Amino acid sequence: MAAEVRVRVAPSPTGYLHLGLARTALFNWLFAKHNKGTFILRVDDTDVERSTEESLKNILESFRWLGMDFDEGYGIGGDFGPYMQSQRLDIYREHSEKMLETGAAYYCYCTKEELEEERKQAIEHRKPFVYSGKCRNLTPEDRKRREAEGIEPSIRLRVDDKVITVNDLVKGDVEFKTGLMGDFIIVRPNGMPMYNFASAVDDMTMNISHILRADEHLANTPKQILVYEAFDCPLPEFAHLPLVLGKKGEKLSKRHGATSAEEYRKQGYLPEAMINYLVRLGWSYDDQEEIFSIDELIEKFSLDRVGKAGGIFDQQKLLWLNGEYIAKMDIDARTKAIIPFLSEAGLLGDDVPPEKFEWLKEVVTAVGDRLKTLPQIVDYAGAFFTDELEYDESAVQKRLKKDYVPEMLEDLRTRLQAAEPFDEANIEAVVRDFAEESGLSASKIIHPLRVALTGKSVGPGIFETVYLLGREKVSQRLTEGIRLAAS
Repeated sequence: MAAEVRVRVAPSPTGYLHLGLARTALFNWLFAKHNKGTFILRVDDTDVERSTEESLKNILESFRWLGMDFDEGYGIGGDFGPYMQSQRLDIYREHSEKMLETGAAYYCYCTKEELEEERKQAIEHRKPFVYSGKCRNLTPEDRKRREAEGIEPSIRLRVDDKVITVNDLVKGDVEFKTGLMGDFIIVRPNGMPMYNFASAVDDMTMNISHILRADEHLANTPKQILVYEAFDCPLPEFAHLPLVLGKKGEKLSKRHGATSAEEYRKQGYLPEAMINYLVRLGWSYDDQEEIFSIDELIEKFSLDRVGKAGGIFDQQKLLWLNGEYIAKMDIDARTKAIIPFLSEAGLLGDDVPPEKFEWLKEVVTAVGDRLKTLPQIVDYAGAFFTDELEYDESAVQKRLKKDYVPEMLEDLRTRLQAAEPFDEANIEAVVRDFAEESGLSASKIIHPLRVALTGKSVGPGIFETVYLLGREKVSQRLTEGIRLAAS
């Protein structure tokens, strides 16, 4: 392993942080942390038309939400900047000029029409299209003549016919025949660098020791190796990570549901759960352990435990894991975490005074371990925060439309109004005494009572629910429940 581990992630600011890139970044982050190395953020914004400030801001916020901290790079600084590709054009120009001077690269004056004709000829002869190299050996006079015609040249890398072996830390040795790629363009006619050239120059000049990236980039690796070789520069180590896939083994896309870290944040997933889940998409410690703390992941992560096959994204497993993490939160942290979702639903203000927070903690405690995502607090506890109760019609029909229910609720309302003190223990005693006196089973009392008080057939424990609603609200809702049951 290199003396100093330096790894990077290079998002393009053309959208949100896709889960695939988030997983790749996570592997880089863990690898750097495990080896006490440096984790670098580089921004690949050479796609000028699609790159936006908004996308970059969202990507950076998603990294912060996930807890992945960068040691060096865009917005942080370091000795190898600038860290945004659009600000490194002079560096690419300098390197392309050196390649032209050494003969490693050459100017190509072929027009789009000429290249299309070559492509057409290859198709007709049922051969893969490989650039003919007809501009390889142009004389100065040839170049002057083409320039006089107003043609802006691209720059191509001179590629000799040989075999390149990529010593991949995950996939093992992979061979590529360069004759099948031909002399490829490294700089467009407008002066903008092509991806493989810019990426290789960046990695060289930033002393990147290990390139950990998605398997789909493997085909780019031999081209980047050729750029390294043109400068007689030592190669980094490569590791191509298995893709994140849909259930049928296809690349993860929108049709599988949410695919960005931002969407899962909005849906109430915890960053710790997302980290835990993403790391298990392609990495395994012992095929048994499922839940790891961040410190455990840093301690145990290694590339030799990364699999070759793609990781299947399982929404239900993520949901289960998120529920496990929510359940493990202490009650203060869990209560703080659900406040934004109650506020978004219009059930709670953003400013929660101390006495309200203590009551809210009791509500969250009553909900217990039912939450799989944070917004589910609205489903399980929304009835505590509103005066306009919405009733589930099927629950009303099933639980309230019974002959005995109006009289039962009337009796309970009277007893609960008189209950003193109005606490859980005494409320439970009132309900159980009524059950014994009336001869009704607990279920025949509790189910209608819950629907009358919350509008739903499921929720927190009934005695906690009565206590947290308070005497006045319980009386009001039982009055409405009686009306619904009798109508």
